[in-house]
Amino acid sequence: MQPTYEVFAIRYATMSPRTPHMNYLVPDPHETTASDLDYFVWLIRGDGRDILVDTGFNATAAKERSRKLTLNPVDALAAFGVRAEDIRDVVVTHLHYDHAGNLDRFPNARFHLQDREMSYATGRCMCHGALRHPFSVEDVTLMVRHVYSERVTFHKGEGEVAPGVTLHHVGGHSDGLQIVRVLTARGPIVLASDAAHYYGNLHRRSPFPIVYNVGDMIDGWATAERLAGHIDRVIPGHDPLVSQIYPRVSEAADVFALHRTPSHSFAK
Repeated sequence: MQPTYEVFAIRYATMSPRTPHMNYLVPDPHETTASDLDYFVWLIRGDGRDILVDTGFNATAAKERSRKLTLNPVDALAAFGVRAEDIRDVVVTHLHYDHAGNLDRFPNARFHLQDREMSYATGRCMCHGALRHPFSVEDVTLMVRHVYSERVTFHKGEGEVAPGVTLHHVGGHSDGLQIVRVLTARGPIVLASDAAHYYGNLHRRSPFPIVYNVGDMIDGWATAERLAGHIDRVIPGHDPLVSQIYPRVSEAADVFALHRTPSHSFAK
């Protein structure tokens, strides 16, 4: 019997204001306002281990990109009782700056990455500013250093971090983007990361504008829903609704329990 896990969304930063064109490739022409953008990392806990999904960004990146950093993700983890040096596995869904910063803060971790993402982030596509913009050369270079230190496990398509925690390449937003399926007491949860920034991207079938391959992004939504088995168990990467419909479980940091039943259902 496979173990089940607790899954926590840890919010560490925000960005506002935003317009509909910033959130949807083809926005509804009747909309004049748009949701803010929240930034999360995710903690998977169970079977005697803590697995971190993504590592966020730091104060330097926040200043460079005009983001409001509430608390460095490493400090947010510490406030929740998890020391960075105790993390043994870190899943990096993709190498964009807001998912792959702080890579120097986890000295004992092994990083799980798709082959395709490393090829994309270090290959010819980075010669183009429009594709290069969401990446930080410092973060990508540090991941290369981790490769040379034999601290990276590469996955090709599907992979497993632990029993009940699996990785699935979907691409789209970034060529090597992977999503994470986690078994919980309420069924499998899919951490979609940037396969869907907002619930609206997924439910309205309207892509987020930062996209490498629109077709792969659209196919990725169907993959996420299939892996989750229910639309309520697909968790978008940046939607403030996550903090509104899932219970907060910490006073010291913005931590929300995704393994608990949400207060709102998106099922029709």
